[in-house]
Amino acid sequence: MTVKVGVLSLAHVHAASYVDILARIADVEVRVADPDGEGLGAPDRGRAGIESLGAADGGSYDELFAWQPDAVIITSENSRHRELVERAADAGADILCEKPLATERADAHAIRDAVSRSGVRFATAYPVRFATSFRQLVGIRDSGALGEIVAVRGENNGKLPSSRDWFTDPVLAGGGALFDHVVHVADLLDVLLDSPPVSVAAVTNGILHRDRADVETGGLVLVEYADGVIASIDCSWSLPDTAPRWGGVWLHVLATGGTADIDFFDAAVRGVDGATGSAVELSIGENVDEALLTAFLDMVRGDEHPPLPDLDAGLRSLSIVFAAQESARTGRRVAVAL
Repeated sequence: MTVKVGVLSLAHVHAASYVDILARIADVEVRVADPDGEGLGAPDRGRAGIESLGAADGGSYDELFAWQPDAVIITSENSRHRELVERAADAGADILCEKPLATERADAHAIRDAVSRSGVRFATAYPVRFATSFRQLVGIRDSGALGEIVAVRGENNGKLPSSRDWFTDPVLAGGGALFDHVVHVADLLDVLLDSPPVSVAAVTNGILHRDRADVETGGLVLVEYADGVIASIDCSWSLPDTAPRWGGVWLHVLATGGTADIDFFDAAVRGVDGATGSAVELSIGENVDEALLTAFLDMVRGDEHPPLPDLDAGLRSLSIVFAAQESARTGRRVAVAL
């Protein structure tokens, strides 16, 4: 059975990776629609972007849904997720949606209602969950060898996403580095910890790249969980443009039975470009995007699959972001709620 998958928009940086992976799967037919990318003058958006990927052009969103896809992957700007989720839900297509799920609470509620009403299956795009190192950490926790987790320090730092200007647009993106980077770590904590988050304190600034972005580019978020565990999340666009790596995700866990540190994207060949003298880093690690898509497609087919980050997981991590935004704005600790 061939699975028909529509990719909705090339706005997100992960879209090209998803299309490349899907195109190599024998029983998957993929079409891409990026009507919002037309007229931007960007060679990797719109029809030009679809052609550069060697993908089938799905035309407008109307045309793509008329094709009756079994599933869609939503990789649009954050503020456009709601509209596309609602359209996919009405069409009966299973959904994989990029994070953060929404930029406003009302949109998050509307997404939840549309999915619940339609009964389609929904997954949130948190590929780092599928890293072998993280699964091993969860296994160690489950074995009891780690003891009781006391605190966690998480980091999601990267370069300013200058190849996608909408990431620094407060309307299209919902915010800056805080909105972009907190959710990945928050999702890992959601899996790792046995207790819900209850409050958040956050500070942000725009010192980094102040001449290139009008949103926060650096931030620190402290999350308190119901059982007393404290987690910090460094969520900054702090890597220079010349860095050999786009960025990374790190976890540092303190527990009564010991400590654990993970650098999720450390597996790489490193060297120096002889022509430019610049540092070079080529990743040789596992492809977590592929692991996420494999599990999602298995879900669409009705096959057994590893647990996927579902809609509720996406909403829980988003609630931490909303609380962090309010805390940074007011200077007060804020209760986590959606």
